[in-house]
Order: sequence, then structure tokens, then C-alpha cells
Amino acid sequence: MGEDNETMITEFLLLGLSGKSEQEEVVFGMFLWMYLVTISGNLLIILAISCDPHLHTPMYFFLANLSTVDICFSSVTIPKALVNHVLGSKSISYTECMVQIYFFITFINMDGFLLSVMAYDRYVAICHPLHYTLMMRPRLCVLLVVISWVITNLHALLHTLLMVRLTFCSHNAVHHFFCDPYPILKLSCADTFINDLMVFTVGGVIFLTPFSCIVISYVYIFSNVLKMPSARGIKKALSTCGSHLTVVSLFYGAILGVYMRPSSSYSLQDTVATVIFTVVTPLVNPFIYSLRNRDMKGALRKTILRC
Repeated sequence: MGEDNETMITEFLLLGLSGKSEQEEVVFGMFLWMYLVTISGNLLIILAISCDPHLHTPMYFFLANLSTVDICFSSVTIPKALVNHVLGSKSISYTECMVQIYFFITFINMDGFLLSVMAYDRYVAICHPLHYTLMMRPRLCVLLVVISWVITNLHALLHTLLMVRLTFCSHNAVHHFFCDPYPILKLSCADTFINDLMVFTVGGVIFLTPFSCIVISYVYIFSNVLKMPSARGIKKALSTCGSHLTVVSLFYGAILGVYMRPSSSYSLQDTVATVIFTVVTPLVNPFIYSLRNRDMKGALRKTILRC
């Protein structure tokens, strides 16, 4: 191996979504607008739920947590890309990159766990309405969220430590707007077999467990709904799940296409797909959950009028 290839790198270059300067200006404007809307929209959701006693229920407790995670998730990746564009720089230090990977993995998994808990909440509400208060006790709701945080942080720590052990040589250009683990793995001049193995084993379990819970919950929900005698009852039951199903489809559809295969197969199309769950999903969540929910719209209206 040549001498230049043995030089250890101290930073990565984030090339963004496009190499053309005029397109980068458009991307910057879009990202700035989407980030501001994401933060303000999710903050409004949190404030509305906090200020309205009628929304102090398990479903809205989980929704407030999801909005909090979405704010954090967007803030892990987008601000650095915006700052780099303003400064005319593409660099991110090795330490910053590893920190970004840690929090990226934490929040993306936390989104999945919260979506699964929300699916379980809908299952209990529709299939066991008389026992809902007993089954979804406040202590259990808090415990589910705390356990989710512990699991996702430990999972992120595992993958970050495995990433830190790798050697990165002369190639440091990342064809992305943030330190996505897969493009970073492709830059390593060390063997990444253990990393890929952990992605498919531990990562697969962490990813598929909440996804399976969502699928099983909705199988029971739909089987129960089809037994309802009135069309009105069916419509009401499905309307409570519509928003959640939309978010689940958007979130998991993009992730399945990107991360459920070896890092060596990562391509430009995957880079664009990651924008869906890193930028678009946190942006549309407040609109999806508020526009199709009468209680949420009423609480948001009160919150805005107070401001």
C-alpha cells in the first residue's frame, strides 16, 4: 500500500446531493425551508398536547415524544449541511462525523420504536376499548418510552464503536449531505465484515422487531374492524389508524430500500431515498397527524391563538 494511502484522515468531505453549484443553491433553499417548517410544526404539536388537558392520553403522549424525536432527528443532519453551505465548506471532522452517526442511528431507531408503540396503542383502543385505561396505564406508557430510549442508545453505541475501530485512509469524500453509516463504511480501507454482520443481525433485530409489532397490531386491528356490524364503526376505527399507517409506510418503505442490503451496494439512488426519512418524514408528520385529527386541529388552533 502506498504512503499516501496509509495517511490517517482527520475529516470527511460532505459532497451533498449534487456536485453542481446552481443545484446546491436550490437544495440549500429547500433544506432551510423544510427544516424551519419541521421545527415549528413539531413544536406546535408538542405545545398543543402539553397545553390541552383533553390530549393528555397515551396516544398523544406518544405523539409528543415522536415530535420531539423528529426535531432531534432533523437537527442531527440538516443544520451541519446548511452551515457548511453558508461557510462555503464541505468538511466535517472525524469526531463530529462519529457523533453524527451515533445520534442518527439513535433517532432513526427511536422513530421506529415509537411508531410500533403507537400501533400497539391503536390495537388496544380498537380491539380492547373497555380495558384501554387499564392496559395503557401512564406508568406503562412511560416505561415503554424509556425502554425504547435505552435500546436505541445501546444499539447506536455498538455501531459507533465498531465504526471507530475502522481505519480510514486517503479517500474521505462522502457523496451525501451527512455522515450516513453506509457511505462511510465504503470509505474504510479496513475489513468491514463485522460491521456488515452487525447491521444484518443486531440491526436487523432492532429494525424488524418494531416493524413486526406494527404489522401484527394492524392484522388484529383489521380483523377486528371487519367484524364490526356498522359501516360507520368501521370508518371511525380506520380513521384513527389512517395517519399512523401513512407515516409508517413512508418511513419504513424508504428504510427497507436503503439499509436491508450490504453497504457495498449503496448508490446515488439510496442517497436520495435517505432524504425521505431524514428530511421529509419529520416534515410531514405534524401535517399528517393534525389535518386528519379533529381534536389535534382544535388544540393547535387554541395554541396559535394564544401565541
